[in-house]
Amino acid sequence: MKVAVFSTKTYDRQFLSAANSPIQHELVFFEPRLNRDTAILAAGFPAVCVFVHDQVDAPTLKILASGGTRLIVLRCAGFNNVDLTAAAELGITVVRVPAYSPYGVAEHAVGLILSLNRKIHRAYNRVREGNFSLEGLLGFNLYGRTVGIIGTGKIGLILGNIMKGFGCNILAYDVYHNPELEALGGSYVELGEIFAKSDIISLHCPLTPETHHLIGSDAIAQMKPGMMIINTSRGALINTQAVIEGLKSGQIGYLGVDVYEQESELFFEDLSDEIIQDDVFQHLTTFPNVLITGHQAFFTADALRNIADTTLANMTDFEQARPCANEIRAQPQP
Repeated sequence: MKVAVFSTKTYDRQFLSAANSPIQHELVFFEPRLNRDTAILAAGFPAVCVFVHDQVDAPTLKILASGGTRLIVLRCAGFNNVDLTAAAELGITVVRVPAYSPYGVAEHAVGLILSLNRKIHRAYNRVREGNFSLEGLLGFNLYGRTVGIIGTGKIGLILGNIMKGFGCNILAYDVYHNPELEALGGSYVELGEIFAKSDIISLHCPLTPETHHLIGSDAIAQMKPGMMIINTSRGALINTQAVIEGLKSGQIGYLGVDVYEQESELFFEDLSDEIIQDDVFQHLTTFPNVLITGHQAFFTADALRNIADTTLANMTDFEQARPCANEIRAQPQP
């Protein structure tokens, strides 16, 4: 099957080409992101492969459908960038990779926690400059601290396991209770209790209308002064401006994020020679107790192999008219 692959970097080409070697789909790689302006590039392609920042909205889907596209293949788990209702109306199937790096993401969240707590990133820079002072590097023991995990699917569960190994108390919130997390000794509570009792809150839930700006001024006001927030899920789970106010007041003592509300204009690109125009993001980078990484929590060789294998398998299922377990559909409106 002929597939237009958008938003490709060298690592995408490497891992997708390796996975495709025994299958022999016709993969054509495009560096630009997919949107209504670039969709014309996919004319004549029955399938289009996209990533997290590609805009698969209704106008884009109409252009793709008119060019013969019948399949959208997401090489990621999230699908908030796809208009599933429009896809269904146009007869376009949408498939995704539901879980490809749960350990990598959970481990990255722990890395953010450890780095922020023990100021490892700051100490690294100091030592390189010959500064061995310990002033300003004071941390705290993780043992005995309370970690609130919002979203207890595969990633949240793995994080719970890791933090339990540090001797932390685990509180959790999810619409669906995971018995494996309860078996660890984790307790499901309401969001208000998570906010009030957690020393560290880590977000591992999808972005939906209900979770948009889950962490805003009301939530922050309920939190322990000086607590830590970690987000390796979706940027818009956090109201960035509210978090900045929380950092300024000291209500939030530490912030570690691998995602950002407006990251689509920034992340995955080298902007080191440019003036970044996003003033909110630039403000975030001025805080000494904020650690930002550029959506790399998933980025391990294991994950890229898993993504490539599942992506190619999804294409093959569609081509051979087999049911695909990774198909996603719009939820019926009540």
